Amino acid sequence: MKPKVYKEIIDLGDGREISIETGKLAKQAHGSVVVQSGKCMMLCTVVSNYEQKDLGFLPLTVDYREKFAAAGRYPGGFFKREARPSDGEVLTMRLVDRVLRPLFPKDYTAETQVMIQLMSHDEDVMPDAMAGLAASAAIQLSDFPFECAISEARVGRINGEFVINPTRAQLAESDIDMMIGASADSVMMVEGEMDEISEEEMADAIKFAHEAIKIQCAAQIRLAEAFGKKEVREYEVAREDKDLEKKVHDMAYDKVYAIAEAGSAKQERSAAFKEIKAEIKASFSDEELAEFGDLVSDYYRKAEKAAIRDLTLNVGLRLDGRKTDEIRPIWSEIDYLPSVHGSSIFTRGETQALATVTLGTSRDANKIDMPSFEGEESFYLHYNFPPFCTGEARPLRGTSRREVGHGNLAQRGLKGMIPEDCPYTVRVVSEVLESNGSSSMATVCAGTMALMDAGVQMTRPVSGIAMGLISDAESGKYAVLSDILGDEDHLGDMDFKVTGTSEGITACQMDIKVKGLGYEILVNALKQARDGRLHILEKLTETISTPNSDVKAHAPKMVTRTIPNEFIGAMIGPGGKNIQELQKTTGCTLVINEDPVTEEGIVEILGTDQEGIDTVLAKIESMLFKPEVGSVYEVKVIKILDFGAVVEYQEAPGNEVLLHISELDWKKTEKVTDVLNMGDVLDVKYFGVDPRTRKDKVSRKALIEKPEGYVERPPRPPRSNDRGRDNRGRDNRNRR
Repeated sequence: MKPKVYKEIIDLGDGREISIETGKLAKQAHGSVVVQSGKCMMLCTVVSNYEQKDLGFLPLTVDYREKFAAAGRYPGGFFKREARPSDGEVLTMRLVDRVLRPLFPKDYTAETQVMIQLMSHDEDVMPDAMAGLAASAAIQLSDFPFECAISEARVGRINGEFVINPTRAQLAESDIDMMIGASADSVMMVEGEMDEISEEEMADAIKFAHEAIKIQCAAQIRLAEAFGKKEVREYEVAREDKDLEKKVHDMAYDKVYAIAEAGSAKQERSAAFKEIKAEIKASFSDEELAEFGDLVSDYYRKAEKAAIRDLTLNVGLRLDGRKTDEIRPIWSEIDYLPSVHGSSIFTRGETQALATVTLGTSRDANKIDMPSFEGEESFYLHYNFPPFCTGEARPLRGTSRREVGHGNLAQRGLKGMIPEDCPYTVRVVSEVLESNGSSSMATVCAGTMALMDAGVQMTRPVSGIAMGLISDAESGKYAVLSDILGDEDHLGDMDFKVTGTSEGITACQMDIKVKGLGYEILVNALKQARDGRLHILEKLTETISTPNSDVKAHAPKMVTRTIPNEFIGAMIGPGGKNIQELQKTTGCTLVINEDPVTEEGIVEILGTDQEGIDTVLAKIESMLFKPEVGSVYEVKVIKILDFGAVVEYQEAPGNEVLLHISELDWKKTEKVTDVLNMGDVLDVKYFGVDPRTRKDKVSRKALIEKPEGYVERPPRPPRSNDRGRDNRGRDNRNRR
């Protein structure tokens, strides 16, 4: 029996639609939807176990995978079954996770899995923009305790007009690429990159996306109602003890407030807070702790958070003694590592990043191979967050999702300032050596200085800052915090990272933890972020104000030359023989690419030795050398033959031509050696291609005055096509 299918249509307002469908696929999942736009189709399923886990947090896993079959392709590489997620897939997982996670109850601890799969790809649809919609729609069909419907949308701006979920082609023309996650009431997540836009323009883009998201949320609710909204499942809620909560609060609040008010370093402050917690626990008997130990810890954390927030809201002071808009002390240094192509250290308070830059050819570009996108990145950044940077010891298990996300944010903040005509592939690596808040923004600052130290001609330097927010809904009080600490990230209502130049914003990442954050507060936060960003930028430019005029002596220099398409084969040689020999003799790296438009060959020459680079350039010039008819050239004899001499153009070594014996002198020459010897240098005149021999013709005698009385030999009569063949009988072949 064919199942009943329920469907809702979302109109994007420009002829495009998104459909949400359920009832046909994956019915054993607790919720499943198929989201479609054009030929793009994705399946999202959600499952949450009915057994609670004693973890103290929600074990939520968001998985987003793009199937190569969706684009009619085979997966490449060793893992033939799409075993590992790509960085692009990981970034989409993070976008969805960050919006979903805060909407589950804090005491809900059942294993929960959201799986989103791209099943059919459309070149004109970017699937990551619909992943949040798919996840939320599936949850609405389930019995999960989930606060409200959400959705995500990408917003671009083309010629001043905002566009929802632009195509990849449209995005290439856009000066904004932002993903916004929101419910019908509140914006919850913002992430994206921009071409130096203003704070007001960014707020307008968020508002525009939010209006589209409201429509998408309403469609999810209609679908759930039509399908039959399930009753929210029962689960074991966290224990509460109001008397115990008040007791712990009274014991902790004043002591925590005093330590927070004193302003201290991270380790000193953490030790003091641990001591207070230990004292409180010691005041309870073993029997009480056995029964209420977890509650005591939870209530202590709640009291600690309240004391620190009150200090900031009421007095304007922070844990380390700073005011709300004050930036931690900064010091920086460039050219720290002697062997790398560019390096810098950036330290802000207790956060430190060491950045390195490596320059390479187009062959070193980062290959992106996803079903939804194939391409290369000529600028990319890798971010490493080792455990020692927070004073911890834990096993290294590969690159975490967090590292991928923070590295991508820093990359997006910087890449717009790398000129399009930069000849190098540029890789930046950031090693976070200390962390107490905003290591990704420290990466941006360190990356900027390392790039300028490496001689990369950045359009403008970029700085980054992390902002926070503490607000009180009842009183209406709020405090925007500049350059937040790690602790302020956890206890605050907003984590907002923004990068930019002196001219505007280049990238941002924002997670809002409270409902109904007004745009007024958002704009104020952005403006305060600008002041902080410019302060940090000033500190950077004190260390290095402009990019170095050239790369370092030990760094490779890049020179590019364009050659006609017909010379590409000659440059490479049979089986790569010519290019390999040239690389071996010069010590340079050579890469030849074909321009997709002009089909010309683009030769990249990368080398540290200028002499080697000059040798390659001379070889190219020699290969491209075309003598002009009627011009005189200096040549050198490199081979003697019976019928002439092979000579090489002095200005184009490797280009050879035959100087025929008849062109040596006006008088008859019996032997070539009567006139020339090996190694002789002489002038010849170029006459173009000889129509008789179809080879280049040069002459020495044309530059010598004719002897008196010289008589030219009469030209030969033209050859007859009838070479004396006996055709007798040809006409009588068929006669009998």
